[in-house]
Amino acid sequence: MSAPHIDHIGIVVADLDAALGTLRPLFGEPARTKLLADVGLRVAEFEAANITVELLQYDGPAEFAREVMGERLGLNHISARVGDIAQALGELRRAGFEPMRGFPRQGAHGQVAFFEPDPVTGLRFEICQPDVHGKDP
Repeated sequence: MSAPHIDHIGIVVADLDAALGTLRPLFGEPARTKLLADVGLRVAEFEAANITVELLQYDGPAEFAREVMGERLGLNHISARVGDIAQALGELRRAGFEPMRGFPRQGAHGQVAFFEPDPVTGLRFEICQPDVHGKDP
């Protein structure tokens, strides 16, 4: 198996605008910002040379994002980039991993599947197949 490529890290913030103000001196302007109203998230992405830093703020009454990512602020998930999400899910299922209910589905920048939080680290793991116009796998 080849070394995984980390696509992004997801950080849940209480106030996206305040977090952007804090991180602009480090990362510059975000590459993308978007509202994912169907899941209840505002998202901003900073592109570093080797990883995307994704800031996530819960927005509105939609509960799907809260159910998936929980209420804790801070580092929430690490996402590994895959070339074929269906194939990766099949391999992970055979290894005993099951995606959370409602996945795979369209995420902020591609097809994603979240897994239950790891009992050792408390982190959530995600796999992501970027949209065609997104990053190369």
